[in-house]
Amino acid sequence: MGALGPAPHPIDFIPEASFVANIKSQIKRNKQNEKARLRNKAVKSELKTEIRKFREAAESGDADAANAQLRVALRKLDKAASKGVIHKNQAANRKSAIAKRAAALQAK
Repeated sequence: MGALGPAPHPIDFIPEASFVANIKSQIKRNKQNEKARLRNKAVKSELKTEIRKFREAAESGDADAANAQLRVALRKLDKAASKGVIHKNQAANRKSAIAKRAAALQAK
């Protein structure tokens, strides 16, 4: 870590500057992969945010807010799994965990 802060991650550089391919089809593939990577990164970040919001609502003890946030989080998980951003089993495991937490909150 220098005076200018941490060094940027090598993958986060400008896409055109990081391509080493000189074959037209591979250059195109690299651009497509980069777009998909950035889209997946955004979806995963949004997913984490929604799950965190649910967790915070559950920790506050507000069952209504937790249930509303649960619905949003479950929807985001389903959509991410259907688009291939996360594996369907990972989505199922996460849904199960937050649903279990919501059920425990209702039981109180």
